Amino acid sequence: MPTLTELQEKRGRLVTQAREALNAITTNTDDARSAELEQRHDAIMKDFDKIEADITREERQSQIERQDEERRERNRNRGDDIETRGQDGGEGGARGEGERAQRQAEYRSAFDSYMRSGCDISACSREERELLRRGYAEARTQVAGTAQAGGYTVPVELAREIVKVMKDWGPMYDGDVVREISTGSGNEFDIPTNDDTDDDSTAAKAENDDLKDDNSGDLEFGQKRLDAFVDATPWIKISYELMQDSVFDIEGFVGEAIGERMGRKANRRLTVGTGNNEPNGIVTASGLGKTTASALVLASDEMLELLHSVRAPYRRSPKCRWMFADTTLLALRKLKDGQGNYLWQLGDIRAGAPNTLLEKPYSINDDVPAIAAGARPVIFGDLGRYWVRKVGSPLIGTVRERFWPKIGLAGLLRYDGELADQNAVKHLRMAAA
Repeated sequence: MPTLTELQEKRGRLVTQAREALNAITTNTDDARSAELEQRHDAIMKDFDKIEADITREERQSQIERQDEERRERNRNRGDDIETRGQDGGEGGARGEGERAQRQAEYRSAFDSYMRSGCDISACSREERELLRRGYAEARTQVAGTAQAGGYTVPVELAREIVKVMKDWGPMYDGDVVREISTGSGNEFDIPTNDDTDDDSTAAKAENDDLKDDNSGDLEFGQKRLDAFVDATPWIKISYELMQDSVFDIEGFVGEAIGERMGRKANRRLTVGTGNNEPNGIVTASGLGKTTASALVLASDEMLELLHSVRAPYRRSPKCRWMFADTTLLALRKLKDGQGNYLWQLGDIRAGAPNTLLEKPYSINDDVPAIAAGARPVIFGDLGRYWVRKVGSPLIGTVRERFWPKIGLAGLLRYDGELADQNAVKHLRMAAA
């Protein structure tokens, strides 16, 4: 298996080759040669996608191994003295942070022992049982209305790992793509809505004129509600022997398994949820930007019209982007403008520049509908106007007797999503058959 460095070097060579192929296609005038060059470019991009997937797997494996080593190191070096020395005037704050970090490390160690015991609380020491009880009680005060499922709240580091895996399974739980807000309880939460992009009430003022006081500059607010819907995974059954294996990375396994299942469900509901006892998905909530002429084929002019159906202030947002499924990306890669240039452009990995479509970045979301008659396969706009509410941290419940001698694990998540402004995100609708 190639090393991560070798994979990255190969990716760089493919980027150069793909750019050369694109340039050759643009400058070539022979149709037969153009078709040959296009086939070569598609083959390069297929290799590029495979290398990207290999790099992602290698980076994730390296991170898991690094986290496991850090956990082992913390457990070896954990002592009884939790005092942290600080600078003059700041010792109290530094000591508080140190104590919190120490409590988290102790709780994580107790949680690990609990898991390795086959989730048998009686097999844990008295100190470990007290740490688990206290940690769970503290978490419940932050997440009102969550029923105990027989287990304990996951440690902070594992909760972060679960959320990271969820982001890998879809962009709708990623705060870099959408707007996220975290709350400690699941009470109803109202968000203000306002579209001020058409306001032109600002006017020139002469030296001795008074400011207008005719209510013409008032903001018009609306309101939408965010609830706290609950998702629960199916049971994950693990053998008793595997749970006790000292080499096996239990936290990495649980984080990945729970994260994948929660990520698939949450991303789907935040994408195409109906808003009826579930989140109002971004595709469902978006406004109509353009209807295609064909039921099965996209046209370059239609993508341009979709882009310009979103007002310019939203297009300037740092979170303005496209979103579509991977199968739709394949169709979009083949579109050209009137001069024969591809709408899709390869980014510069070395400079951190992403791939773009009509000079705007995109996110792959396989829960966006595929190209089909009447479907909405492409959305575009300021995705930062879509609010994702996260309530507390993921929870993990455990059951021993039901699946004996195996152990049952399940995850629980509370969240909601809503588009604050329908004008900020528009969709492309395929014509009816």
